[in-house]
Amino acid sequence: MQEEVRAAGAPELGPVLVGFGPADRLAAVVRRAGFTGTVLSDPGRVLYRRLGIGRAPWWRVYNPGTLALYARALRSGTRLARPSGEDTRQLGGDAVVVDGTVVEVWRPRSPDDRPPAGEVVSAALAQR
Repeated sequence: MQEEVRAAGAPELGPVLVGFGPADRLAAVVRRAGFTGTVLSDPGRVLYRRLGIGRAPWWRVYNPGTLALYARALRSGTRLARPSGEDTRQLGGDAVVVDGTVVEVWRPRSPDDRPPAGEVVSAALAQR
């Protein structure tokens, strides 16, 4: 996402990563990923609930698309972290927030059902 924001020449778009794990675990993930934006820890998953982002049944989490995503990551040399007590069924999501108001949300049905980063950036740019 950060690359797409840089490519758009829109530094005012500040990607924010929100995770439900403890802050120290999120910090380690962020360092490995090279993310330089704001990171928030939401262990109670309050934001997830408010955005309507829930948990997936196991058959959606470990579907062929997700397994292919993991296989591509491994082939590219990405080291996959083992879940350490985290809820592997909690879905992520993407949202555009302007002045504290959520203007668009993408709620995936499975981990591999995420919008392209460019689509999220374009939606944010349209709010200027």
